[in-house]
Amino acid sequence: MVKVDLFSDTVTRPTASMRRFMCEADVGDEQQREDPSVNLLQDMVADLLGKESALFLPSGTMCNQVAFAVHCQAGDEILLQELAHPLLYEAGGAAALIGAVFRPLVSPDGLYTAEQVEESIRPAVHYMPRTRVVSLEQTSASIGGVCWPLERIQQVCAAAHASGLVAHMDGARLFNAVVATGTPARDFAAPLDSVWVDLSKGLGAPVGAVLAGSRDFVERAWVFKQRFGGAMRQAGIIAAAGVYALRHHVERLADDHQQARELAAALAELRGVSLDVDRVETNIVIFDVRGTGLSGEAFASCTLASHGVRFSVLGPYSVRAVTHLDIPPDGIQRAIEASRTAVAHRPG
Repeated sequence: MVKVDLFSDTVTRPTASMRRFMCEADVGDEQQREDPSVNLLQDMVADLLGKESALFLPSGTMCNQVAFAVHCQAGDEILLQELAHPLLYEAGGAAALIGAVFRPLVSPDGLYTAEQVEESIRPAVHYMPRTRVVSLEQTSASIGGVCWPLERIQQVCAAAHASGLVAHMDGARLFNAVVATGTPARDFAAPLDSVWVDLSKGLGAPVGAVLAGSRDFVERAWVFKQRFGGAMRQAGIIAAAGVYALRHHVERLADDHQQARELAAALAELRGVSLDVDRVETNIVIFDVRGTGLSGEAFASCTLASHGVRFSVLGPYSVRAVTHLDIPPDGIQRAIEASRTAVAHRPG
């Protein structure tokens, strides 16, 4: 039985207060743009990001796919980090839905550079794909929740715009970066042509994300929302969860970051565990258990069996923990004890 779930911040459940707020939501037909709660959420996100307009969608994956569909034509190329979510975890959506192709940029720290963008833009010849979009992921989840610094974002976007490209941000954990760095969300978003924020990770809503950009961009995004099956009718019930989360759950992300640092510091002291504590900037801890003699799967199986602590396994020896609002008060200590037990029972 799972007692402490560190698999992802997607496992969060709506709080009792959020559920009550959802039950009382004013609703209407969002396809007709008549749902007051949806409209409120969209206006809130547009204002937070400093954009002209915003669009509520069922998921962050759909936000990425809708944005790519607006920005790209079939055969166009999207530059992104080699472990980015749209490349690894969205079922090849851009290729399947709009015929766009990805070009991964190698960046071990999760943050590619303006120079890499400039070097990767293809010449305008008829036998090559047209490089069209640069996509950034804030935070860089597969690297461990690392934050893109504002200056790096500005440099990458400037390089893109100078060559006629558009810049898009997968902002699944944008508010984690806001809280960790103290940089306002609208400053992060300012250089970007499109950006979205997830409501169902650290913010704790059960579903949904919001995509923002210019009015023209959002009007075109409405077409693909409909085409991809994202229209939801009386969606105010779930949009209300996002409204509540933005009002009550952003600043508390600092608690998740503190718990992640506490866990990382303890894991780093375990024999055979490899972890750079200084790289733990937000709520994600990625560590290597190769030195323990255990595989990632064996380590995770042991912590689950001994203490009911669930980690996720990223590779043969790579394990991940993600902190969030649903962790019980003693959850981090349980995770530490479970990890000690796993290491103590290593082979030999």
